[in-house]
Amino acid sequence: MLKDLVKQCLPLPANSKLLVLGAGFSGQHVASLARALGTPVLCSRRTIDSPGSNLVFDSSTQVLPTLESLDGVTHVLNCIPPTGSGDDPVLSCLLEQLNALPLQWVGYLSTTGIYGDCGGNWVTEEAQPHPEQPRSQRRLACEQAWQASGLPIQILRLPGIYGPGRSVLQNIKSGKSKLIDKPGQVFSRIHIDDIAGATLHLIARAAAGQWPKVVNVADDLPTASKDLLSYGAQLLGRSLPALQPFAMAAEGMSPMARSFWEENRRVSNRLLCQDLGYTLMHPDYHSGLRDCFLQDEFSVGNRSSDQVIQDSDSDLDHQK
Repeated sequence: MLKDLVKQCLPLPANSKLLVLGAGFSGQHVASLARALGTPVLCSRRTIDSPGSNLVFDSSTQVLPTLESLDGVTHVLNCIPPTGSGDDPVLSCLLEQLNALPLQWVGYLSTTGIYGDCGGNWVTEEAQPHPEQPRSQRRLACEQAWQASGLPIQILRLPGIYGPGRSVLQNIKSGKSKLIDKPGQVFSRIHIDDIAGATLHLIARAAAGQWPKVVNVADDLPTASKDLLSYGAQLLGRSLPALQPFAMAAEGMSPMARSFWEENRRVSNRLLCQDLGYTLMHPDYHSGLRDCFLQDEFSVGNRSSDQVIQDSDSDLDHQK
């Protein structure tokens, strides 16, 4: 939760101003944390009436913020995905404006998909990227463009993102979840709180001279999809459909969904958490889903949320 993040995060340096480009789910969370710590924040969206929008940036229509509107910006976080051709919209349209600003740090939210399939092995920032999916190839192209931009860039590579309002709990409650068995398959994840917390932590470490150019932002426990769903179902007091072999489930998947199951890796956060000293708010899916459960205000019968969580954790302990 935001109040807990505020307690453990340092504010940006004095006289800082943060610009969040493409302030959707992740960007708005970073903006909220920075503001709670006393930093002025500007957020761009495609329209001014979008939630949280302070200024408009839409590369497709060439509606761009003016240099005057960016006055005082010292830090930038880019959350905007590549174009279909693999270009970065910010570098294509705003590089001149960014070069004119007194920037101390620029962050780019990328994806751990650039590592490709690793056969379920652990992967660190030192691994040579070999993206196999076109969307990940586009991300790597944008990473390389940012690194060649001359700006004070740091790449944050993220796995699957979840948080309140956007977790497996919604699919379980709606009955849309599928319990799929693919032996050995795991997914890495990160709670939205830790995207925000890690971003502020990395800015602070960069100001102190610790500035790795690429950082994985993932939790401690890559896990099978069925384990995540099982715990979510326990929290909600819901039953799940029968376990289905992957080969059978894949027949009804979209090409996009199948592509996620084609890659298997465990993303290491050693650099972030051990070398750079970040403490995860949600080190695993148990903590993360409990937070989602409480913030989404799910109810199960007449039991309190605390009792539901206690019972679910007790059941989980018995299964170990």
